[in-house]
Amino acid sequence: MAAFRYNVFGCIIDIERRGEVWITYAVGNDGKRSPGGFVVPDFVQQHELEQFLFDLFHEQAAFRKGQIFQVR
Repeated sequence: MAAFRYNVFGCIIDIERRGEVWITYAVGNDGKRSPGGFVVPDFVQQHELEQFLFDLFHEQAAFRKGQIFQVR
């Protein structure tokens, strides 16, 4: 399993690859995870995740400051 954490315009998102499927989680301020509420298609590769997240959430950029970046 591969796991990645992203800051998406100030919101923390975890994305895990389980076999051929991406699983998404929203991470709360308390660190607890809940379902992400969006789907990453199976064909999206790891190196494409930031661009995919930008394409999906770019409308929120007008309301929130920041950008999308991987949290290490």
